[in-house]
Amino acid sequence: MEGLFIEYKDPLFGIILFFTLVFMITFFSYWWGRFKTQEDEKSLDRFMKNFHSLPTEKELDDILSSSALSPKSLYLLATSYFQKGDYEKSIEIYTSVLEKGLNTEDRKETMFLLGQTYLKAGFLERSKEIFLEILSRHPRTPSALQFLLIIYEKMRDFEKAKEVLEPLDEMDMEVGKDSMYLELISMQHDRNMHSEQKVKKIISWYQHKHQLGYMIFDYLFKQEPALAWKYLDQSLCERISDILWNLELDQLDLDIISSNAYLRELYSAKGFIKSAENSAIFELDVLIQLQSQGYDNADLQFEYLCNECKQVFPFSFHRCPNCLGIDTVQNEMVLTKSRFETELSFQ
Repeated sequence: MEGLFIEYKDPLFGIILFFTLVFMITFFSYWWGRFKTQEDEKSLDRFMKNFHSLPTEKELDDILSSSALSPKSLYLLATSYFQKGDYEKSIEIYTSVLEKGLNTEDRKETMFLLGQTYLKAGFLERSKEIFLEILSRHPRTPSALQFLLIIYEKMRDFEKAKEVLEPLDEMDMEVGKDSMYLELISMQHDRNMHSEQKVKKIISWYQHKHQLGYMIFDYLFKQEPALAWKYLDQSLCERISDILWNLELDQLDLDIISSNAYLRELYSAKGFIKSAENSAIFELDVLIQLQSQGYDNADLQFEYLCNECKQVFPFSFHRCPNCLGIDTVQNEMVLTKSRFETELSFQ
């Protein structure tokens, strides 16, 4: 009878027992994970059924104090607030999640989201502290370094921003355009340089680099229109149409305009000159024809498209507010009715 059983001291018995235990642990871990995932999904479904819109302030306080939702569900709720522009409640949720017992990766992700929300809300100092904390624990985090670069740029601490480029470069990240952008923007905000010195230095920089043309001529036409015309890169005329369109008549260089077909069309459409009878660009052609009929109540406005993320904005930019790309702006003409501003007195 004893021969039917494996002697408990036999090494083979121990191996069989070991693999049996491993199988049982793996089996129960797998099904426990599936069970928890389903519970989280059911919890989120119950939550969404309870609220046809975002929770009120009191309801949100009850949710955070009760710990009824998993971190995943709270992330979704915080994202909803973020997308609606209610950054305060989004920050409150992420802060509450951080107070829970999180593993290293979840804590890093939550801090990252919190830092982004602080940045979007304009709390630059708090956002900086969050990303510095992430980098102190996880130094090789390029995304945190890139956000820190943006924060220093917004705070106009350009030297610190340039320091951030060094570790990014060491991690083989493309920093060439960022480096040029910071060099230019730091020149523009340098209080130790006179305006004339800045203009000359920027013109010299562009003649050597031929980069960031929109940003450079935007600055030059605001500071020294005469020099901007003198050193104008005429290959950029269409790209800087909005800048050229908004110049006053006394800021124009008619000699340069008369020698450039696009500029003749642009300023004929504006009504400053009558050198073009038509244009291949629809908006300009319409305005030229209206001008020829004596109708001058039409105008151009501009929308601004980012060539990388394809988002459209009502204002120009040098760094895209959405994807943070540099020198990605492209203007789009929009026909509109002229607006005549009059001075109003309340006396």
